[in-house]
Amino acid sequence: MTLEQLRIFLAVAEHLHFTRASENLYITQPAVSAAIQTLETEYKVKLFHRIGRRVEITDAGRLLQAEGQKILDQVAMAERNLRELNNLKRGELKLGSSLTIGNYWLPEKISKFKQKYPGIHVNCTLSNAEEICEGTALGRFDLGLVTGTVKLSLQSLLTQEVVGSDRLLIVVGQSHPWFNYPQILVQDLTLSAWIMRESGSGAQQVFEQCLHQWGVEPATLEVALVLNSSEMVKAVVESGVGAAAIPESMVKKEIQLGTLRSIEILNRQSRRPLPLQIVQPILKLKHHKRFQTQAIQAFEQILLPTVLSESLV
Repeated sequence: MTLEQLRIFLAVAEHLHFTRASENLYITQPAVSAAIQTLETEYKVKLFHRIGRRVEITDAGRLLQAEGQKILDQVAMAERNLRELNNLKRGELKLGSSLTIGNYWLPEKISKFKQKYPGIHVNCTLSNAEEICEGTALGRFDLGLVTGTVKLSLQSLLTQEVVGSDRLLIVVGQSHPWFNYPQILVQDLTLSAWIMRESGSGAQQVFEQCLHQWGVEPATLEVALVLNSSEMVKAVVESGVGAAAIPESMVKKEIQLGTLRSIEILNRQSRRPLPLQIVQPILKLKHHKRFQTQAIQAFEQILLPTVLSESLV
């Protein structure tokens, strides 16, 4: 049984007239008769009694009319949902984000997206950068948002685009000796204990890359604690234990309140000592071979103004 046969049958059942049904469907009367005859032959039942020029529906016809209407209603609902999906009225967007981005940078973007497309459900998973990269490559996330570097083994699967940036700041608490010295030399980094993120953290990767560029081996630093949350790192440093490299977006309030202080790192070899800054790009990741829904494309447009505004600075 085809949907077209079902539509023809329901039209005849409604009008109890073959010609009127054909006019309503904009098809020929013989086509209507052929469709009804095919159904009756296929299922060995009579759907209509033909009494002269009148048509009466049979018990079998009433059964098919009730069930057939349900089927067409479901088809109509599915068609409407597909159209709404294409018009961004409903659907799902699966995001994966590293912890700091998800807690501080991403919420504003999601809020703008939901205001514009309230019918689309946004499912956002927070984890470290390494796990987000792997999840995006495996299709668990439509888009991944991370800092740091993407594993070489995943780079062929993922397209990378910079959609923002966040500075890493070297911060200390009030009881730390550096709190009264807003600038230190690179070689002084080895004089403090450090609170670090785990190796899979994007912030940790960027910090270690900068240490190498500054001529400092990460292994020479005294690591007091390794934690899997930048929030925990911030809390420990704020209590007075060690120094840490923390994204600026996380510590703005604490620096304003004076519970943390940002320390500039100076290069002693320069004629004029200049502060060395740690800038970590925020990367948008997606699998370049997977289908890109309109919801994905719409969220990418929400991210786009960030790129444009930064390129104009």
